[in-house]
Amino acid sequence: MQEFEKYYENCVVDIQRLVRIDSAQAPALPGMPFGKGAADSLSLFLDIAAKMGFETKNYDNYIGEVIFGEGEEFAILSHLDVVPAGSGWTHGAFSGEIANGKLYGRGTSDDKGPAVICLHCMKMLKDEGFQPHKKIKLIVGCNEESGWECIAHYNKVAHMPAMGFSPDADFPVIRAEKGILQLRLHFPLKNAPFAALNAGERANMVCDFARAEGAVFEKAEAQLCGLEIDGDSLCARGRAAHASTPEEGDNALRKLLAFFARSHAEIANIHSLLFEDALGLTELHDDTGRLTLSPDMATYEGNELIVTVDIRYPSTHSHEEVLRAFRHAGIVYEITHHQLPLYNSADSPLVAALRRVYEEETGESGEPIAIGGGTYARALTCGAGFGPQFPGEPSTIHQKDEYISLENVRKLLRIYRAAIRELTR
Repeated sequence: MQEFEKYYENCVVDIQRLVRIDSAQAPALPGMPFGKGAADSLSLFLDIAAKMGFETKNYDNYIGEVIFGEGEEFAILSHLDVVPAGSGWTHGAFSGEIANGKLYGRGTSDDKGPAVICLHCMKMLKDEGFQPHKKIKLIVGCNEESGWECIAHYNKVAHMPAMGFSPDADFPVIRAEKGILQLRLHFPLKNAPFAALNAGERANMVCDFARAEGAVFEKAEAQLCGLEIDGDSLCARGRAAHASTPEEGDNALRKLLAFFARSHAEIANIHSLLFEDALGLTELHDDTGRLTLSPDMATYEGNELIVTVDIRYPSTHSHEEVLRAFRHAGIVYEITHHQLPLYNSADSPLVAALRRVYEEETGESGEPIAIGGGTYARALTCGAGFGPQFPGEPSTIHQKDEYISLENVRKLLRIYRAAIRELTR
């Protein structure tokens, strides 16, 4: 028990150290393709691992890995980049503050916390004298939230294992992930009731702030609709959430467009297409769920409203079905990002092993599930998502006041240690 407490305490400190670095993607610098914050996070993580006695590799500040053991390769895929902080935090977004049994900060749950926990699990196993019969590669990318260029680079300069898991999802175990399709939609908009419009920060983050400048509006009507007035500008505030679960957020762009749609037919049509499923896309469904569409970024310029949408389509469907609907409606689009779905059967060896570990460590039954989120697991021939989100617990991923509870740090240290041991012995 005393030994476990040492690992737990060191783990908490290392999570705090990583969280204090803002590693949201920033403009590239020489030798830092995703900005200084991402490079600093990777450097610190690999330095912590090296001081534990592990072999480490930094692949040009795109991505890095920690190696333990020899033999057939096994991957643990995690990431150190984060989405922007957003607004409304009551604890510092990059403070690593501990309060009420929770460690707060962007990345505590997604995905710096789980990455650090898995590293400390490897250290525990190493100190116990465990000799894995596989070469464990704890791979940590710096561009998961903004395009996966890190994975593309890794595939060029290193060798990706065929099997593994990603601690960047939900328990008990993720057997399938929907396809991810991000599109930039172009809507002609003449005589707009505003001179400029800007909304959202990331394509995979529900828009929590939207602003229309040089707007034409009735003050009383705008206030009645809950909008903020700033001179000749109208602002809408919402609540951020992960784009894979848009229902958990409150889209500020929806509020702003809904207001202008009351008196502008073109905007009413755009609002209907984006927020009222006028294309009938949610009819696409399978055992991984229904299609979701989240309009997360928008700009207005040159008589054109440009909206970036994040679409999660069911695993057994094709992205071409989605694109066909937009083409049929005459909507001009560009594909900005696409990831094919992940699909495993519930009784596959990897999924079955992870389920068994979860049930043994928690005492709870664990039916494999499917999600709309996209994890690095789909970068593997045979991959699965495995935690850190426990069933029934609130998720703060991509939201204000993101946190990981200290109780869950303890639980995750035990679960991931058991999983690594089970899958590599």
